[in-house]
Amino acid sequence: MQLSKSEFMMFLKHPAWLWLKKHDSSKLPKPDDNLQALFDAGFEFEKYAMKRFPNGVEIGFKDFSEYGTMPARTKKAMDEGARALFQARFEAEELTCICDILDRVNDDTFDLYEVKSSTKVKPEHIYDLAFQTIVLESAGFKVRKISVIHVNNQYVKNGEIDPIELSFEEDVTGDVREEMEKTKYNISRALDTAKSAEMPDPSPRYANLGSLAEWLEIYKGLREVQPYSIYNLASPGANRIGELEDMGVALIENIPDDFKLTTKQQAQVEATKRDERIIQPEKIKEFLDGLTYPLYFLDYETAMSTIPLYDGTRPYQQVPFQYSLYTVETLDAEPKHSEYLHKDADNPAHSLLSKLKQDMGPRGSVLVWYKTFEMGRNKEMAEMLHEFAGFLDDVNSRVADLMEPFSNGWFVDKD
Repeated sequence: MQLSKSEFMMFLKHPAWLWLKKHDSSKLPKPDDNLQALFDAGFEFEKYAMKRFPNGVEIGFKDFSEYGTMPARTKKAMDEGARALFQARFEAEELTCICDILDRVNDDTFDLYEVKSSTKVKPEHIYDLAFQTIVLESAGFKVRKISVIHVNNQYVKNGEIDPIELSFEEDVTGDVREEMEKTKYNISRALDTAKSAEMPDPSPRYANLGSLAEWLEIYKGLREVQPYSIYNLASPGANRIGELEDMGVALIENIPDDFKLTTKQQAQVEATKRDERIIQPEKIKEFLDGLTYPLYFLDYETAMSTIPLYDGTRPYQQVPFQYSLYTVETLDAEPKHSEYLHKDADNPAHSLLSKLKQDMGPRGSVLVWYKTFEMGRNKEMAEMLHEFAGFLDDVNSRVADLMEPFSNGWFVDKD
């Protein structure tokens, strides 16, 4: 029974997650296309981070048989004098880890780097590095400096990607060292969990590190969850679930009136208890009366990448490549549809905006869902293409958000 770094992180998210991985992995979801895209983005960024360390030797693996040979290949590379190691694997008794980057200081001393495609250091990165440090030091090596290399989301592409400017290196040695004793204790707990014949309590109350939504989906495959249960409460929070479980409350309709909830949750509970929609017609009418015809219903589709695709764009910048626009000229008019889909490999912004400017008149409300998104994209395109700045500023000045009646609770449905 060996505990890997990824399995340790599963344990920190929820002890039952690790147990399922070891004993009943069919209960865990397979990576979907979205998750695979995140993995791919991470691998792509890692290739640029490696360029900080010329002449490094990549160990890595493509399949399970190669994974098994990684420790031996790591040792061979070290014996042959490798200065830097990429994706090297180490073992220490029941523990194993793959280190993103190790920069050799001398024969048995390394600087350890974890590459993350996030834009800042997160708490889980510290736990991850503490586990790696324990494995390395238990295997007889010394770790001098510990750092996270993460994405610089202020980097603007201009020609070839600059791997140094694309990333930040942040020293977290002190934070990791402070976490060592706690990590050793958690490793012991994780090993006990992995070896146990019984699954730990899978209640969502024990979900950590922002994993509640993901764990809830797994939990619903482990236990029979009734319709309108407390686990279907909007953004419930692990602590709130724990409090309700301790009170013996299983259904939303049984949540006491004096139980502390968010405004959105209160509306959901009230609608569930009344079993009817809560509607504030006067507020909705006020919203509708504020609209001016013609109405333009605008929706962008965007693409983003860890590594900027186009000059003038940043990591993770959402670049519109498609829009759908319905125009309603008068109250009784039928909607007219227009659209644009960019099909070439160049930056879509200029072609998309040229078409949108033709399709959208200078007067009338522009309706979107979650205005922060569409307005944000318009501001970014205005910065990129100054000739469209006036047009985009005008569009943003006319935006009305269709989300408002719902986010403000003027229309609430229990579902």
